[in-house]
Amino acid sequence: MPEKYIILIPQFNDWEALNLLIEKINTDVAHDLLVRTSVLVVDDCSSRDRTEPFPIFKGTGIKVLRLHRNLGHQRAIAIGLSYIATELPCDKVIVMDADGEDAPRDINLLFAKSADLPDTIIFAQRSKRQESFLFQSFYLIYKFVFKILTGKVITFGNFSLVPQRRLQNLVRVSEIWNNYPGGVIRSRIPYDGVPIERAKRLAGSSKMNFVSLILHGLSAISVLIDTTAVRILIFSILMSGFAVAIICVILFLKLIGNATPGWASTLSTTLLIVMMQSFLISLFLVFMVLQYRTQQHFIPAIHYRDFVEGVETIA
Repeated sequence: MPEKYIILIPQFNDWEALNLLIEKINTDVAHDLLVRTSVLVVDDCSSRDRTEPFPIFKGTGIKVLRLHRNLGHQRAIAIGLSYIATELPCDKVIVMDADGEDAPRDINLLFAKSADLPDTIIFAQRSKRQESFLFQSFYLIYKFVFKILTGKVITFGNFSLVPQRRLQNLVRVSEIWNNYPGGVIRSRIPYDGVPIERAKRLAGSSKMNFVSLILHGLSAISVLIDTTAVRILIFSILMSGFAVAIICVILFLKLIGNATPGWASTLSTTLLIVMMQSFLISLFLVFMVLQYRTQQHFIPAIHYRDFVEGVETIA
């Protein structure tokens, strides 16, 4: 029996770009893949209705999954994956953005890599980006901070291929509700990557501003909050040791009479207060994380139905 594939595309008010993307899927995806592929659009409660019909899709059909409220890109992906896992039997799912920055021609590369690693999630690793210098600078800072706080390297976004076996694992990972790539890293599901250049947006303007970019980065880090909390605690302990060493130097200078009157005691007290505050806050964060582990988590595969308004079959 031939395999079936689904392209999952979350979108919010990006109907024009989405239409152009479907046209590029028709032309750029290999024919033997396209004829076995359908598209599932997750409409993240768009505030604007479609003004133009979808172009004719050369695959097996298009469905639109409408949500009751706007949840954001990452949660729309989690809901779409959960819906596919429970309602739409398929062999592989391709996750890509609606704006065209994930080029349809690269779907062929993801499938080629998946043929070598059939039970592995394949991500598009960004070898070159098209954004402004300022955006790329902040992105490099984000990757550095992510590495320092989590001990992991993140070089990919949402564009990926998920085999059926791993899909059933993935939709039971609560962390994908906050951040899909971070959730995959946290889940320990095997993943690999293919170096791919990021394309340019097909239409409209990006809805990712500076604030939303920071929130997106923090959400990725929060998925690995337990590791982050322990690393912050270790850093706090190291800094406390450094502060103790400075205090010892200050006391030595005071004993040999080289310290300005009042300066040694003031600086030592300040360092001691800062040291204790940082250590206690870090320790409190670790205990909060450990307490969180005992709570019942949101499982996308179970709870996604609460947000689905309906499903529309286009073709």
